[in-house]
Amino acid sequence: MGGRNCRVVAQAAGNELERPIVQVTLGKEPGVTIRTHDAWLVDLDGTLYAPRPLKVAMAAELAFMGLPAVRILRCFRQQHELLRHEAGTYEPSPFEEQVKRTADLLKVPADRVDTVVREWMIRRPCKWVKRFRRTSLLDEITAFRAEGGRTAIVSDYPAQAKLLALGAETLFDRVIASGDAGGPKHLKPTPESMLLAASALEVEPKRCLVIGDRADVDGAAAASAGMEFRLIH
Repeated sequence: MGGRNCRVVAQAAGNELERPIVQVTLGKEPGVTIRTHDAWLVDLDGTLYAPRPLKVAMAAELAFMGLPAVRILRCFRQQHELLRHEAGTYEPSPFEEQVKRTADLLKVPADRVDTVVREWMIRRPCKWVKRFRRTSLLDEITAFRAEGGRTAIVSDYPAQAKLLALGAETLFDRVIASGDAGGPKHLKPTPESMLLAASALEVEPKRCLVIGDRADVDGAAAASAGMEFRLIH
């Protein structure tokens, strides 16, 4: 990281700015820098690993072994996007609300939906998550922490299993994830998860950088929370 400029997209109402995160090396000692942020709040799915090859691998696996699950998974994902647009408050979590709505629509037991989703969207992808991890970003996070930076995961899905698969469970001080204990009651782009993470890290929102793969979700949540945003392609 030392001396490199990273591009940031700061999403503001009605316009988009680009500006660099500048790290200034002081003197000649390596690793001594001035940070422009005290905390990085990092999305998980599609951010810490490359999503396209994982989707291809999982589609092939579903075609061979998971066809009965496809209808449930498709409906579950559709409900996820609908909940985003509703921007409601969901108890005990948005994840459980998705399970309930999917079960109601398809006329199947909720525990069946929960089992299928956890199998095909959380457990089975873990072997591919490790293979397609974004090593350079994980290295940046490691370096940021070595400089004293605080870090948190902010995810709209349960996060612990995939963090373990990535070997990244020690890289984050806090995990704020829908479906996990203490998780948010809203989905992004509502800024709740960002503000919960900032509060847990005891860092002012303006000193936080959000890192994610969707400007319309992670970037919009960052803007609403008064934070800057870095887009990962």
